Amino acid sequence: MKSVEEIAAQIVAREGGYVDDPDDPGGATKHGVTIGTMRRLGLDLDGDGVVTKADVGRLTPARATGIFIEHYYRRPRIDALPESLRASVFDMHVNSGTNAVKILQRLLVAMRIPVAVDGIIGRQTIAAAARAQEAAPDHLADAYGIARRNWYYSLADRRPASRKYARARNGGKGGWIRRAEEFISPNYRLTGAQHRERTAAWG
Repeated sequence: MKSVEEIAAQIVAREGGYVDDPDDPGGATKHGVTIGTMRRLGLDLDGDGVVTKADVGRLTPARATGIFIEHYYRRPRIDALPESLRASVFDMHVNSGTNAVKILQRLLVAMRIPVAVDGIIGRQTIAAAARAQEAAPDHLADAYGIARRNWYYSLADRRPASRKYARARNGGKGGWIRRAEEFISPNYRLTGAQHRERTAAWG
């Protein structure tokens, strides 16, 4: 199992540098840290009294890594989940906030383990995830990764502007899908043909 520092560093590398995509609801982002997160944390890096895109541009990989570990891993209590889930839930939490936890909670409900779908990792979710790990130790991580992949597809179904994140220009898998499948065993990853069939209705 990789350390949380190693996982966070990989997330920073995966997220890349400064981006300000008008189709991304998160707005200006660098190393995966959005301007909204920086404002919430009061990260006025240029000292002008307000957090702007200029501050986003100043963010270093090391600082982004620290933000992720503290605010997207430890505080949400991802470290209390079964080890098999931590890297994928952590990565998804950086990418899509509390949806990462809701996806897990819906999966637990589908496994007939009662839990509130509230996006919060509390005692109930921790206990439920432990039960799921005990029931399916060799499959829980794959099941979560597949549920995560399905969530991305469903989001792109509903929001055409986001389809470019799920499907590449050549029709292959987009960044969202590749990212989810990094945490899925090879035998559960979609073939290129399956991906194209899933996204065919997008035109």
